Order: sequence, then structure tokens, then C-alpha cells
Amino acid sequence: MSGGWNTIESDAGVFTSLIENIGAKDVQFEELLALDALELAGLQPLYGVIFLFKYPTDQPYATPDRPLDGSFDHGASEHIFFAAQTIHNACATQALLSVLLNKTNDIDIGSPMRDFREFTMVLPPEFRGEALSNSDLIREVHNSFARSSPFADETHKTGEAEDAFHFIAYTPINGTLYELDGLQPAPISHGPCDLDAFPAKVVDVLQRRVARYDATEIRFNLLGMCRDLRVRAQEFGDVELLAREERKRRNWKFENALRRHNFVGFAGEVLKGVVDAKLKEGGDVAVDRWVDESLQRRKAAEKSLR
Repeated sequence: MSGGWNTIESDAGVFTSLIENIGAKDVQFEELLALDALELAGLQPLYGVIFLFKYPTDQPYATPDRPLDGSFDHGASEHIFFAAQTIHNACATQALLSVLLNKTNDIDIGSPMRDFREFTMVLPPEFRGEALSNSDLIREVHNSFARSSPFADETHKTGEAEDAFHFIAYTPINGTLYELDGLQPAPISHGPCDLDAFPAKVVDVLQRRVARYDATEIRFNLLGMCRDLRVRAQEFGDVELLAREERKRRNWKFENALRRHNFVGFAGEVLKGVVDAKLKEGGDVAVDRWVDESLQRRKAAEKSLR
């Protein structure tokens, strides 16, 4: 494999742009702020959800024999796309593809992903994971949404165990709700489920999962994959919704552009410009006075917060 995989954020704008850049059409992600079946139902057709959670190191959520919830369906990978996870930082994109590549009857996934799916479906899950990890297209698009950082953070390596987070997918396929987690030996079946029942069924499953954590743990994130809401707005002639969605897309585009750049050089040039202006204004005395005034404002602000 040429090159590695970087960490990307669990963000609706990132995930939407990612699937568009690999060729999918008329599909987007929406962040879900609560485990509410009605909120999910409002996004119908809802193709699946991506769940981000803290990986439990003390109490595994599955054993080799069975998961804590649902049951392993070892034969399912013969007819649905399920890939073993072979690279840690690829789990966000792998979860996303676990939904996308199982919705070929509902979504135009684009010719690159159709070719990838056709090539990998004849392979066992572990080789599908290797094929995904070695895909130049998928890796390059994934890495294009990683935050740019000019620094290697050596101070963060304290020797203490760090919290690990993981992405998994839930989606209804052929009348069954599946949990698709590349760290597990097989897809996990949560019983009968069609598209209409999916919002209520997946909320029930997720609520049981979240309940197994300490009540103080709130670091979860849920993203729904649905049809492009601009298409719905156009079909119903909803001008307000269309304007809101177009504005959201412009914001996503701007935010994703910022992710690709670091601003250390820019900030340095601005600071040098400010110092030069102060020197021209009154030499070293003006700079010293400017610094003293800034320190006094900071102390006053800190005092007001006590």
C-alpha cells in the first residue's frame, strides 16, 4: 500500500463531500442530535446511520462467540458488502461504505464504487478489507478531509492509555437490520426490519448500547445517510428548505477548505505586520506599551471570571 490513512472528523459536511468525491449522487449525511425515532423518520428515505462511540477496553461489546446484542450472521457476507477492518484510521470511511455499497438499488453509487463492489464481492471479508485499504481513490479522498497540522505533537505522548473511538454502521438489508462493524467476525443481525421500521428499530438498538456505558459518558455521535434534501425540496417546491440546504452546502464547502490548510504562516505574517506597524508608530516604547496593555486586559478578564 502506498501511503497511510489519516483520522477524519465525524461531521455531516465531511461525510457528504467524501461520498460525492468517490462518485455517489443525490445522497447526504445529517447529524442527529438525539436518539429520536421521529427525527430519523423525518429523513426518509434513510439508508443507514453511522455511530461513533468510545471503544470499550474494559468490557468488550462482543465475544468471538456472540455479541452482547443481536447475533452473528456468518452467511450474510456472501450477499451483502461486509469488510474486515485492517487499518484503524480507515474506520470512518469503512462504516460509510458499509451503508453505501449495500444500497445499490436505492443510490447511484457511481461507476468507481460499482467496479470496486463487483471486484470485492467475490472475496472473503478479510480480503475485502485489504482491497479497501489499498484503494488509491478511497484513501486519497479520505485523506483529503484530514485536518492539516504543521506540528508533530510529542507532548501528548504521556504513556497513559488514550481513549479510542470507533465508527460502525447500521442499515436495513433484505428485510434485516444489520450492524456492520469491521472489527467483528461477521455482520450482526438485529432481527427483521424494513425501511419504514428502521428509525424506531435502530433507535431501540442504540439506546440499549448507550445504556451499557457509565451515565457520565456522553461522547457519542450519530450521522444519518439520506437522500439529498435539495432533491426533496425541489420535488415539493419548498423554496425555504432549498435555500437552507444550499446555504448549508456553501458552509460545508468553506469548512472543508479550511480543513485542508494550516494558518501558522499566515498568523506569523500578520503578527510581524502588527509589530512593524507599532515600531513605526513609536519604536520599542510603543511595542512595550502595547504588550503591557494587552497583559493588563488579560488579567482583568481573568479576574472577572473568578
